[in-house]
Amino acid sequence: MDFSTFLSTPITWWQVLWAVLSLVAGWVASRFAKRGVVDLMGHVPTATPAATRFAARLAQYTLLLLGVGVALAFLGANVQPVLAVVLVLAVVAALVLRGVADNFAASVLIATRKPVVLGEEITVEGPDGEPLTGTVIELNSRAVVFTTPDGRTAHVPNAKLLAETLVNNSRHGGRRSEVQVRVERADASLADITVALTDAAAAVDGVLPEPAAVVLVSAVSDARVTARVQFWHAATSGLGVTSAVVAALTAGLADRGWTATVTSEAVGPPLVPGDRV
Repeated sequence: MDFSTFLSTPITWWQVLWAVLSLVAGWVASRFAKRGVVDLMGHVPTATPAATRFAARLAQYTLLLLGVGVALAFLGANVQPVLAVVLVLAVVAALVLRGVADNFAASVLIATRKPVVLGEEITVEGPDGEPLTGTVIELNSRAVVFTTPDGRTAHVPNAKLLAETLVNNSRHGGRRSEVQVRVERADASLADITVALTDAAAAVDGVLPEPAAVVLVSAVSDARVTARVQFWHAATSGLGVTSAVVAALTAGLADRGWTATVTSEAVGPPLVPGDRV
């Protein structure tokens, strides 16, 4: 093989010595870099073993190649073709791993800033633009995984989670819900209706005693009362507790002989017949 195109000058013993030292320094630095990356990744809770191995090997091989390039330069080799190949490979790797790097960097922020943790209920924008709510079951270097109340499993990329709106339904420790009630008054006073609604809601299993359930009256006439009953519950039990409150209010008002409609959905039209003129 003709090395004349590869080596631009004759090789001296000093060049060989410096080349060998460069190779040894590159090998030693690569070993320390690998260990350092492994230790650093060990402090990132969301880092998976696969991601740790990848990052450690990338740091190790980069320093090894750097040592080889410096050694070739000491030997007087024309390293421009090697640098061109390395540059092309670096650009390709950057394009391929851009999404992976973005998600991994976002996972570090999620692990340190803790906008969400395991077991919390969150709401994010779904693929169809509609809100998607679920309980977080996994945090990894690529995505936040949560399950929805209807049994679906969603994977939200970490970068997307931080870039878009995130609603944490559990961080406060409780969540407020409300139901709408429209009662035909008959001979009942407004105070009697308010007390009946408050007592019925507070007695439901799952409704928190603090903050206490409250009744907000929105409309009063001779024929009926329209009100909203607000109550607090655990963040992950909203649907069940709301259903129980609707049933309890309906039964409690019926026991008193009052005709009423109770709903957890916001509605526009009246739920009871209109007032007689």
